[in-house]
Amino acid sequence: MPSQPVIRRAALSAVEWRVLLLLVISGFLNYFDRSNLSAGATDIQRELHLSSYQLGVLLSAFFRTYAAFQLFAISGWLVDRFNVCWILAAGFFLWSAATAITGAAHTFAMVFALRLLLGMGESIAYPAYSRILANNFPEHHRGFANAIIDAGTKLGPALGTLLGGLLMAIYGWRAFFLVLGFSSLLWLAPWLLWMPRGKGVAARQDPAGIPSAWAILCQRSAWFSALGLFCTNYFWYFLLTWLPPYLETERHFSKQKMAWFGSAAYFAVALSGVTAGWVSDRLIARGGTPTRVRKTFAGIGLLFSTLILPVSAIDNDRIAMVLLMTACLSYGLFSSNLFAITQTLAGPRASGKWTGMQNGFGNLAGVAAPWLTGFIVQQTGRFYLAFLVAAGIALLGGVCFVVGIGPIRQVEWQKQ
Repeated sequence: MPSQPVIRRAALSAVEWRVLLLLVISGFLNYFDRSNLSAGATDIQRELHLSSYQLGVLLSAFFRTYAAFQLFAISGWLVDRFNVCWILAAGFFLWSAATAITGAAHTFAMVFALRLLLGMGESIAYPAYSRILANNFPEHHRGFANAIIDAGTKLGPALGTLLGGLLMAIYGWRAFFLVLGFSSLLWLAPWLLWMPRGKGVAARQDPAGIPSAWAILCQRSAWFSALGLFCTNYFWYFLLTWLPPYLETERHFSKQKMAWFGSAAYFAVALSGVTAGWVSDRLIARGGTPTRVRKTFAGIGLLFSTLILPVSAIDNDRIAMVLLMTACLSYGLFSSNLFAITQTLAGPRASGKWTGMQNGFGNLAGVAAPWLTGFIVQQTGRFYLAFLVAAGIALLGGVCFVVGIGPIRQVEWQKQ
């Protein structure tokens, strides 16, 4: 009997668009909440009498629990074992509450503890996004869906830096945290009303049908995707946590000027990410293989991300900012294809656990980058070496994704 041709829907359905929009808003608020500490870093450092090293510890605190809950497959187990939509809602509530309460913190220890709580809540997000997309969106739409969510996560720090910098200059950092945290909770109402239901997202998954963590760890691609994510996340979290303080302290930008230029860098990542996600999906729909398309975008994007290196060595602000924006545009080419690669490799059955473990290891960079940068700046008195480390590690990440990962196709778990 001749095989039937695969029919591909040209566009997302109304239900898919609604779910995707809510995930985008969730990703936006996720990164808005995690990055607002950077926008207020100099004010918090001054009010709490912190050294650069202590500020680096605070900036990395979030990632300690965020990475641990994913590295040890806690988040992945939750979204694979239970109703992923309810788990996402619980995590969202936790991280929004932690953000609001931070506005009332008066000591280093209190801010540190609340950032740990924030990391616990947000650790659910990416495993949940991957599970929902793998279950409800076909391969030829995942690049765009991931790109849109990724754009939301990049717009979070972009607007967080812009609005945070401008509003904190007027009302102070405490009011900003309180309003942001409590207002974010409004997202829960439409999510609980419109979240996916039915066969695509089962209320409880059969544990026997989910590949074990050991089965995932036996995959070479799992190791290189995790190492590659660590390297590329180091670059991203370096920008996310230390770009605003760098612009204010070494470039001597005002809070308002920092807000505009810092946010522009994050907007650049979001813009190129959406474009690259859409183009990559079109190329795959026209017959291009996921291996060739996804790896090409990843390799080119991470190669030109290294243009960030000379930024701190150039005195001319205009040239330095052009190089910074170019590096961020290049990074967006990679970031939009990152989780599309993982979702294809893992398939619906393992997407939550694989993404959780990969994201957990990769987000150890969120501990390393802020802490190491703070240490370097305190020891050397400037940022040049910190920029050099970020560029070199990003290049290593490109090697992991282009060379280390094998063909990008779903693992046949029944043979494992």
